[in-house]
Amino acid sequence: MSKAAELAALIGSQSALSNRNLVINGAMQVAQRGTSATNAGGGYHTIDRFRFSQNNSGLGNYTTTQSTDVPSGEGFSSSIKITNDNAKTVTNDMSAFITQKIEGQNVQHLKYGTSSAESVTVSFYVRSSVTGTFCCHLFQSGNNRAHVKEYTIFSANTFEKKTLTFTGDTANSLANDNSEELRVSWVLGSGSDYDLSANSWVNATASKGWATSNQTDWIATNGATFYLTGVQLEVGEQATPFEHEDAGTTLQKCQRYYFKFLEGSTKEIGVAWYYTASHASFMFRYPTTMRATPTATDAAGTGYYTIYSNGGSDAINSVAFENGSTEQYSALNNSEASGTAGQAGLVRSTNASAKIEFDAEL
Repeated sequence: MSKAAELAALIGSQSALSNRNLVINGAMQVAQRGTSATNAGGGYHTIDRFRFSQNNSGLGNYTTTQSTDVPSGEGFSSSIKITNDNAKTVTNDMSAFITQKIEGQNVQHLKYGTSSAESVTVSFYVRSSVTGTFCCHLFQSGNNRAHVKEYTIFSANTFEKKTLTFTGDTANSLANDNSEELRVSWVLGSGSDYDLSANSWVNATASKGWATSNQTDWIATNGATFYLTGVQLEVGEQATPFEHEDAGTTLQKCQRYYFKFLEGSTKEIGVAWYYTASHASFMFRYPTTMRATPTATDAAGTGYYTIYSNGGSDAINSVAFENGSTEQYSALNNSEASGTAGQAGLVRSTNASAKIEFDAEL
């Protein structure tokens, strides 16, 4: 679609001119966990809100990277890059895909389960070293329903823009809560167990790499690369220009699902107080309300954290998380702490490997 046609679609759209994109971090700008990771089992590793998934241990390792390779002249600075670290012989029970999961309360305006169910359009820029037919799908997690669309990558190692429209599902509603109700996925390989027909909603027994039998098995090529950026999922049958938003807004949206409180040395945690001489307590407050009470984790090791109190220092090795909510988490140390009951102090990280993070991902 030309720029003029995109602008006409935007002006003529009956949806809001802002907050159109149901996908978070579609410009791939936020990568709280890091900019590069090698993984064997899939998961969230680099770009926030985008998960690399695979369903078979035989698929081996991939490297995910926040790349600066982007389509020229489109205003993007980052993409997600997947590198296939070794070729796979694709069996019928294998699938691999990039996906983003969406809360049910964020898709109620799609009106699924009614005669007024809305079509949605996904647009994105893709670059692959392997050409051919690829598949993108929507999946209703609560209803086990999938809708597959095919697209073609014509030129190797060249960014191409793709636009796909999915009809609304009039048969099944989406739960109005904070659970995963809809996901959008880009398939990199899929065995025959996950073959579906294209262009309509059909029953699917599990959330895997649903695709048609025409799907190119990118995962079968050693060293293959796949880039994705400029992802937008919006109501309607026309793609509008990508909605670039400020970095702070995108970061806050991402922190609803994952928040890295600190990584590295000399990072302030806050005030600690000695409940007893051997029990120090402190509090973690999140920058935004999280989707659900998160899983809290710390990197532990000798002297990773220190409490400075009463003119001295008290080295501790770890943080024990106590009571959590969607707004904050209380924590303590009663294994190495040695201070004076009733006194307060400052606690900070004191090792380069120290890390504290909170995860409420779907």
